[in-house]
Amino acid sequence: MNIVETHDLCKQYGNALRVAHLDLDVPERCIYGFLGPNGAGKSTTLKMLLGLVRPTEGSIQVLGKRVESANRLAILRQVGSLIESPSYYGHLTGEENLRIVQTLRNVPEKNIREVLQIVRLDGQRGKKVAHYSLGMKQRLGLAAALLGFPRLLILDEPTNGLDPAGIQEMRELICSLPGQFGMTVVVSSHLLSEIDQMANVVGIIREGELVFQDTLEALHGRSRHHLALRTTNNAVARNLLAQRDIRCTEEEGYLILPILSDEIAAHLTRFLAENRLGVVRLEERQKSLEDIFLELTGKAASL
Repeated sequence: MNIVETHDLCKQYGNALRVAHLDLDVPERCIYGFLGPNGAGKSTTLKMLLGLVRPTEGSIQVLGKRVESANRLAILRQVGSLIESPSYYGHLTGEENLRIVQTLRNVPEKNIREVLQIVRLDGQRGKKVAHYSLGMKQRLGLAAALLGFPRLLILDEPTNGLDPAGIQEMRELICSLPGQFGMTVVVSSHLLSEIDQMANVVGIIREGELVFQDTLEALHGRSRHHLALRTTNNAVARNLLAQRDIRCTEEEGYLILPILSDEIAAHLTRFLAENRLGVVRLEERQKSLEDIFLELTGKAASL
């Protein structure tokens, strides 16, 4: 079952189409990494899922129900979210801030103690939030999102502005939620390394369009090893390779070949030499995840 599905989802501001015909599929109990450069439309999409922004076109289905004005609040009672930066009252303690949310959401008071333990703030419950570090404020925001123990948790750039220790702590918390509480987590980021360490399903958005959606394993599968061959005449070499049933493509002055055994590679270089072609370079390569991300989102995009 998919916890979230969107069909042909669009959002237009003036003449600019910020989200274009988006078809998201978020499986149950996964961590869905929503990845894309800054300004790609991630936050706008998440706000539409939460009813904070009205779609121009398309439909949204959350928890098996189509989201409409009549049932939006009922659905959102089972959804927690942290969009952009957390909101809080600085003159109140962490526990007092959560008590306000607990009252508004009408959830049991015992949940406050439980979520403070989950985000590791139980020792700071009596401290005023104005004196919290940035990482503690982020964890308090996560605690507020978890207060109703939702089936779906939506987090928009939850590691933004954190130091390396804070990033690691937030990542560990997020990774524990599906297994510990059966939650589905949608987490957006412009940092590939973060999504790579958290998600098991990935959606990549570019200029409002979904350019990739599959498992993280499938994304890694795009980084297969290959050989890069450069000769004194690549056009002739390509024809000779075709005679040996070796398919190749040309990229930036190199012929890109599949991985070959050492024995076949040796025979190949000898065959080219016998046909008076010099092998300038033959090297084994593997695309990194960052290379794949840049290909999918456009090399000119800002990371």
